[in-house]
Amino acid sequence: MPYMPAFIAPARFTDPVAALEQVRLIYDSGLTHLREAMQRFVAGESMPGRVRACYPFVRVHTHTVSRRTPAANAWLSYGFVAGPGRYETTLTRPDLFERYYREQFRLLLENHEVELEVGTSTQPIPIHFSFAENDHIEGTMDVARRVLMRDVFDLPDLGAMDDGIANGTFEARPGEAQPLSLFTAARVDYSLHRLRHYTGTAPEWFQNFVLFTNYQFYIDEFVRLGREAMADEHSEYIAFIEPGNVVTRRRGLAAGTSTFYGSLLDGSQGTPPGRLPQMPGYHLVREDCSGISMVNIGVGPANAKTITDHVAVLRPHAWMMLGHCAGLRQGQQLGDYVLAHAYVREDHVLDEELPLWVPIPALSEIQLALEKAVADVTGMQGTQLKKIMRTGTVASTDNRNWELLPGNQPQRRFSQSRAVALDMESATIAANGFRFRVPYGTLLCVSDKPLHGEIKLPGMANHFYRERVEQHLRIGMAAIDVLRSEGSSRLHSRKLRSFAEVAFQ
Repeated sequence: MPYMPAFIAPARFTDPVAALEQVRLIYDSGLTHLREAMQRFVAGESMPGRVRACYPFVRVHTHTVSRRTPAANAWLSYGFVAGPGRYETTLTRPDLFERYYREQFRLLLENHEVELEVGTSTQPIPIHFSFAENDHIEGTMDVARRVLMRDVFDLPDLGAMDDGIANGTFEARPGEAQPLSLFTAARVDYSLHRLRHYTGTAPEWFQNFVLFTNYQFYIDEFVRLGREAMADEHSEYIAFIEPGNVVTRRRGLAAGTSTFYGSLLDGSQGTPPGRLPQMPGYHLVREDCSGISMVNIGVGPANAKTITDHVAVLRPHAWMMLGHCAGLRQGQQLGDYVLAHAYVREDHVLDEELPLWVPIPALSEIQLALEKAVADVTGMQGTQLKKIMRTGTVASTDNRNWELLPGNQPQRRFSQSRAVALDMESATIAANGFRFRVPYGTLLCVSDKPLHGEIKLPGMANHFYRERVEQHLRIGMAAIDVLRSEGSSRLHSRKLRSFAEVAFQ
């Protein structure tokens, strides 16, 4: 018999706050049980059986295709189930997802006038996902004791965390509930741990608007702007976070004044890492989590897929790519902008999850915000704006040296596709945004023109970086200001939702 925490009976709720408290009770009980058992195991004790705790679940039953949708929710693309049946999902980290879960619960209750059932699932919490942020007690065990962990505790099971729901390939077995969300609790926990590893920052700091870049120059400028904002006691941002969870509070912000972040902002946290992580993350934090996170993903589609696979579980309102590209047209100048409205996907990293015949549409809300931001920051309008920004197809390749292939076959394909720019990440970020229902956009800056003999030379590059990086980054941040002011619900549109979609945003 498994050694489990005291059983908490399933309960039904018509209040989203009460339902969330029950989720928290079950989850916290399970984590306490696992952590105490792990401490005993590390100390050398023999456990009374296989140690197990399971994630909480939330479930709804509906018996009709109709739903009561209040006027305030009528235009939302989420918050309701597809039809009659039983729907459920496992949940994790109610502390981190408190606002998100509460809103999803509220919409389900309003749209369907049903009760929410909250209970303990049969999906085990892997022991690795029970550790606190800086809890590394397993490191004190010898090799033989670590090997025994598999006999005593549940370890991560990759079979319980695939992306079949998001990919549209999941089919419920007879008698099995339909999914309520894109991700199981174990899949979410897996990504939260990966985010710590890759970005060097805790997932708690990620904001609802995310910028990705492929050059450190943009990060350097973001750091400068972040520290500048912290020196302004009237800034809309309350903290700036750097790798190692190094926290800089806004000038004049007293400890204990943040309702949501609480003790995370009460004092000095974090230690600068000896070396930067693979994809360092930086965060300009707002109290309502609608600030800006920026990640340097480096070069290549593999990194672009990896980071977006994991950021997606945080359910951000939008992510955008700001980076450099090769201009493919004679009339383009170094420093010109390219606003992507279509993508040629020769990155190959998503071919299995998202077939190439699936179109990746431009999202008007993001496009308009980026175009407005370019106009506002540069001060240009109309035909003037068209001289420095071109809207067109962006091709992304996984071959950095495509120019050296014999016969110029890639060049022919890019010409046939009407591509105006080429990079290695943008199509991947957009495609994964489409796959995970995260609104996406791309604004690139031409840094070379290999088809026309204008390659990156040291002097040209240095001049380009000085002239354009600050402006480009300010455009991306201005676009986020536009999206934030218009309201996040406009972003999560029906364009990203399938026929029978999950209820959770």
